Amino acid sequence: MRISDIYAREHSINRDRDWALLKLQEELGELTQEHLRLTSRARGVPNTQLQADEAADVLGMLLIYCTMNNIDIEDAMQRKWLNWLKPQT
Repeated sequence: MRISDIYAREHSINRDRDWALLKLQEELGELTQEHLRLTSRARGVPNTQLQADEAADVLGMLLIYCTMNNIDIEDAMQRKWLNWLKPQT
């Protein structure tokens, strides 16, 4: 959130919950675009560094979205994903 605070202040962006979701979608679109380049399904020069940067943007925006919507992502990951690692009885 601190990075987002700096970004919003420098670019005069009013952030709210809708903004966070829309920005997450935008970042996912940019990751998708780079994936298409890397798999020769879009024009442009493929760039694995850019792909990694876009993935970082998606993760960052997901965490911001969760914070702005009071989502405990750690709890949700435990319940939804990591629960599969527990021995089944």
